[in-house]
Amino acid sequence: MQTSALPDLAHTDAKPVHWLATATAMAAVVAAAGLLQPEATTATASASEHRVTTQQGSAPAAAAPDPAGVTFPLDCGAAGQTVADSAAGDLDGDGGPETVAVVRCAAGSGTPPSGIYVLTQPSGAAPRVVATLVDPAQKLNVTEFGVRDGRISATLLGYSSADVPRCCPDEQESATWEWKGNAFIKSAGPAGSTARDA
Repeated sequence: MQTSALPDLAHTDAKPVHWLATATAMAAVVAAAGLLQPEATTATASASEHRVTTQQGSAPAAAAPDPAGVTFPLDCGAAGQTVADSAAGDLDGDGGPETVAVVRCAAGSGTPPSGIYVLTQPSGAAPRVVATLVDPAQKLNVTEFGVRDGRISATLLGYSSADVPRCCPDEQESATWEWKGNAFIKSAGPAGSTARDA
């Protein structure tokens, strides 16, 4: 057996007093940690409980009406209807969203005229059309459509005469609608021609 060149250390031979001092020190550390821990735990639990209460206490955000299941006042015969575009927003300031849909007949070719419709959905009821902003009978096409800050905007393309081919509208109007009082009021930008110089 080889002996160590290091001097014999006194603390390597643990006595009961040493173990008692170590146990007392450990108990003091655990007790101190226990006194500090409940306040932090209580604060975390309170914040968590507050967050859950706030989420459960507030009414869930209402979903905007889905235009997919709505029958629009548009006669398309056997061709059926198609929702070309839609956007949601709170248009009347009541805190609930409405949906605005651009709808046209589902023609296989050509550019059928579009309609713009406003949908609402009372609690527990099916979505329904409450306003027609552009009637397909006006023979207009809708582009650059959107809803922002309670306003509906669209570019309306039309035809100056029946001689203009239906593929190539030659009139253009920028329009916006805003809910005022009890109706949607239309504001139109200057009408222009989309015809190109030859």
